[in-house]
Amino acid sequence: MPAPTRTDGALRPALEHLVKGIVENPDDVRVRLVDSRRGKRLEVRVHPEDLGTVIGRGGRTAKALRQVIGSIGGRGIRVDIVDAY
Repeated sequence: MPAPTRTDGALRPALEHLVKGIVENPDDVRVRLVDSRRGKRLEVRVHPEDLGTVIGRGGRTAKALRQVIGSIGGRGIRVDIVDAY
């Protein structure tokens, strides 16, 4: 059995922890790792009322989350905030 990659082992829980810390409904936070032809991405799903909080004014919060995850995991990992719950 191969060892878990850094993406599996650190990024998903780290992003989930960060998002849960800023939303009103932390139990509704879901982070999923998707591996596709275009590369790996982390999909964040939150309660519809928390969507604005996660995106932030002018996308500042979303950009900050992407920068943190990029600094932990390096290039090649995208963070997508999905609006459908």
